[in-house]
Amino acid sequence: MADVSGKLRIWDTTQKEHLLKYEYQPFAGKIKDLAWTEDSKRIAVVGEGREKFGAVFLWDSGSSVGEITGHNKVINSVDIKQTRPYRLATGSDDNCAAFFEGPPFKFKFTISDHTRFVNCVRFSPDGNRIATASADGQIFVYDGKTGEKVCALGGGKAHDGGIYAISWSPDSSQLLSASGDKTAKIWDVGANSIVNTFNMGSNVLDQQLGCLWQKDHLLTISLSGYINYLDKNNPNKPLRVIKGHSKSIQCLTVHKNGGKSYIYSGSNDGHINYWDSETGENDGFSGKGHTNQVSRMAVDEMDQLVTCSMDDTVRYTNLSKRDYSGQDAVKMDVQPKCLAVGPGGYTVVLCIGQIVLMKDKKKCFAIDDLGYEPEAVAIHPGGGTAAVGGADGNVRLYSIQGTSLKSDEKSLEAKGPVTDLAYSHDGAFLAVCDANKVVTVFSVTDGYAEHNVFYGHHAKIVCIAWSPDNEHFASGGMDMMVYVWNVSDPETRVKIPDAHRLHHVSGLAWLDEHTLVTTSHDASVKEWSISYN
Repeated sequence: MADVSGKLRIWDTTQKEHLLKYEYQPFAGKIKDLAWTEDSKRIAVVGEGREKFGAVFLWDSGSSVGEITGHNKVINSVDIKQTRPYRLATGSDDNCAAFFEGPPFKFKFTISDHTRFVNCVRFSPDGNRIATASADGQIFVYDGKTGEKVCALGGGKAHDGGIYAISWSPDSSQLLSASGDKTAKIWDVGANSIVNTFNMGSNVLDQQLGCLWQKDHLLTISLSGYINYLDKNNPNKPLRVIKGHSKSIQCLTVHKNGGKSYIYSGSNDGHINYWDSETGENDGFSGKGHTNQVSRMAVDEMDQLVTCSMDDTVRYTNLSKRDYSGQDAVKMDVQPKCLAVGPGGYTVVLCIGQIVLMKDKKKCFAIDDLGYEPEAVAIHPGGGTAAVGGADGNVRLYSIQGTSLKSDEKSLEAKGPVTDLAYSHDGAFLAVCDANKVVTVFSVTDGYAEHNVFYGHHAKIVCIAWSPDNEHFASGGMDMMVYVWNVSDPETRVKIPDAHRLHHVSGLAWLDEHTLVTTSHDASVKEWSISYN
């Protein structure tokens, strides 16, 4: 596996536990493609280097087995012929492909048939042919051993847009191509004819950026990040589409709809997905939604998903229809960052330096000149009270009276700047987490007296959620940890280390008393079974 930082990692896949065997940095810059020889001994990598744009070496020692030269710009693609005598080919932003013989691999000649960037080069599995695909919309086919030109697919242009990827059929007779013209095509290479054209849509996000022909499966990847399984018998409808987030997820919530539990997640590109909690099947809402980061979401008693976004709107989306409608977006004067919903159609929205009360999708009251920066809000399940946590380390209580918010002049002290807070479902407790790694739980029935303090996180805590049992709550922090705490005993806790390995947890929610959902800036949603021994 190779990445944008220029690291190449090789794992052992023969064991149940995939152990990392080697890590290399072949050149300084992003790696764009790699290829193995058929005996799994040599590996070629190419990309955006400084002095050189590629390297070819033995996988277990890193010893060089040739030089990748002949280009003066970024190399986008590399492939090695899978039959002897070995050949290697590359494609570059200098509009050329290059042909190598070896090992050790030495530059033989440049192929200058394309007029734009060469995005992909691939040898057929039998080694008889090599195809090159370019941003000029052309695919050329050459002899795999000599590099002599055989034909241009389609005679002239193969696609109306740039071609980003090609993949051969296992029997080497056909070629799959993916293009920015929002189509994928299957070519009969021998006859130089189109077998199938797959129309993938009309949206910019339907451009096809990658493809793979693996045994009987034909896959393409869209600019949206969706993975499409193509159906040869029905080119206009994929067999299945794998969807998900391609940007970091900022928030999530859960909701039962028609007896089924669904997870809703919002990401920093404004995209909202809903997931079937049992199967993992997911989709986005239809229509035009948020245009910037979704910062917070909650489901109100009318079964509407209420979301606030950096696009300065609060949206109400009907969860039985799951489509956005224009009239359900309410414009805020200042950017909203957090919200909470309560009974009676109320929503309290925290904007930068401002608290806004909404009732039945309309703004009805605002408090400016707060004298502190509000960061998190929760409404008591019984209604009537909103708790607002501030960056100054205090939680202030406000009473909701008709169409106005009144300060109760009561404030609770957290142990640091408040990052999130939540009432237990029975309304008995308020849990507050802060930037100083502490969770403080207040007893609502005892006049918000401090009930317990919970230590354990090694970094700022960012999110908190109560279990339906009202005895346990979960917290997620910048230390990559999730803890599940017992409200009456800070010493007994369930620890989930490395819940998301690449990024900290950004949101938590409970599906039931023993199932916790977490999400993260790593763009994934995970379900955990929690048991208390």
